[in-house]
Amino acid sequence: MRRILLILSLAWLTGCATYYQANFSFNEQFEKGDLQKALSTLRAKPSEGAGKRQFLYDVNNGLLLALMGNYEESNTWFEKAYLFGEDYRVNYLNEAVSYLTNPNFTVYAGEDHEHLILLYFKALNYLKLGNYDDALVECRRLNVRLQQLSDRYSSDDKYKRDAFINTLMGIIYDADHDYNNAFIAYRNAVEIYDTDYSRMFGLTAPEQLKKDLLRAAKLSSIDEEFESYKEKFGMTDYTLQPADGDLVFFWHNGLSPVKSEWGISFFIVRQGNQLIFTNTDLGISFPFDMSGYDEKDRSGLARMEAFRVAFPKYIERPEVYTSATIQIGDQTIPLAMLEDVNQVAFKCLNERMMLELSKALVRVALKKVEEYEVRKSDRNLASILSVVNAITEKADTRNWQTLPHSIYYARVPLQEGQNQVVFSTRDRRGQSQTHDFTYMVRKGQTLFHTFSSLESGYPAYGYY
Repeated sequence: MRRILLILSLAWLTGCATYYQANFSFNEQFEKGDLQKALSTLRAKPSEGAGKRQFLYDVNNGLLLALMGNYEESNTWFEKAYLFGEDYRVNYLNEAVSYLTNPNFTVYAGEDHEHLILLYFKALNYLKLGNYDDALVECRRLNVRLQQLSDRYSSDDKYKRDAFINTLMGIIYDADHDYNNAFIAYRNAVEIYDTDYSRMFGLTAPEQLKKDLLRAAKLSSIDEEFESYKEKFGMTDYTLQPADGDLVFFWHNGLSPVKSEWGISFFIVRQGNQLIFTNTDLGISFPFDMSGYDEKDRSGLARMEAFRVAFPKYIERPEVYTSATIQIGDQTIPLAMLEDVNQVAFKCLNERMMLELSKALVRVALKKVEEYEVRKSDRNLASILSVVNAITEKADTRNWQTLPHSIYYARVPLQEGQNQVVFSTRDRRGQSQTHDFTYMVRKGQTLFHTFSSLESGYPAYGYY
C-alpha cells in the first residue's frame, strides 16, 4: 500500500498542466499590462525563488520591475539570475528522480538566448540610469557568454553568435564615445547578420546599423574601412550628419513563444543486443544498446513493443503589430528589427531536439523496466504503475515567457533642449496607435527609451 501511495503522490506532484497553465493568473495579468498585480501574484510564491524554477522567478521579477521603471531593484534580480547561471551545477538526485517521473523535477537552468537577453535588460537598465561604466561591464559579460556559445558548438548551423547583442555592445560603446570599440562591435554585428542571421532567421543588417558602423569608422578616423563599407553598403553618398544628441529607441513587440507538449509514439525493432526505437512517420530512429544493462533491465527492455514519449515544443504567439515609426519634426524614421526572439527560441530548442528525444526514450524505457519487474510479484500494483507512468510522462514546458516576440530599434537625432517625438505602431489590419514623448537632451548626450507592446495574437490562454 505504501508503494501505491508513493506512486500516486509522484503523479500528483507532476500534475498535468503546462508551466504556462500552472501560472495562468500571473500570465494573464502580465499580458493585460497589470504589472503591479502580476508582481504581487509572482511574489505570493516566494518558495519559487529557491526552488527548481529559481531562474524564472528571478528574471520575471527583474523584467516586471524594469517595465515599472524601478531599474536598480530590477538589476538586483537580474544579477541573481546571472549568478545562478554562472554557479549552476547538475543536481544528480533531481536528474535521477526525473527518470522515474519527468524532467520537471530537475532545476531549470535557462536557454542560451535567455541568459544573453537578461544581460541585455540589465545593461539597458544601467543606460537609463546614466551609468555607462556598469553597462560596459555587462558588455564584457556578454562577450564572455558569446565566446562560451562559440566554444560549445562546432557546427556553423548552430546558434552561437548573436548579431543583436553585438549591436547592443556597439550602441553602448557609441554612447560612451568609445568609437573604436563601437566600430568593432558594429562590424561584428553586420558580419553575423550577413552570414548566420540571414541563413537561420532571414534577418539582414538594419540600415541604421550600417549607418552607425560608417559613423563610428569616420569618428575613429578609420578612413580605409570607412570607404570600403560605403562601397559594400551602396552608401557612397553617405556623409556624417552632426546632431546635438540622439535617442536610441527600443521597441519590444509582442510576447515570446511558450512551451507546450507533444507526444511521439515509437515502435521497437530488435537487432541482437540493440533495440531500435523507430517512428516511421517522422523518419526518426534511435539505437539503444542493451549490452551494458543487467539481466533485469535487459529482460524488461526486451519485452517492450511500443510506447509514447513526451517532448517540449514551442507555440508562437504572433505579433499584433507589424511595424512602427518615429516622427520628429518633418522626419519619419522606421524602426528596424534587431532580434527575432521567437525564431531564436525555436532554433535553440530544435538544436537539442535529438538530445531531448534520446533522454526521453531512456526515461520511458526505465519506467517500463520497473513496471515489468513489479508485475512479476504484484499484477495489480503493476497496473497502477502503468497508469501512473502514462500520467507522469510529461515534457519540460518551462521557459522565460515574459520576453518579447521581437526587438526593434531606431536612432533619432535630437536638438539640444526639449524634443517632441511621436511613436506610432501599425497592426495587421492597418490601424495605427500613437504615443507622444518629450525628451530633454544635453549636447553630446545619448538617451535610451523602451516601449513594450504586450499584445499577442492568441487571447485564448487555455490554448497553451
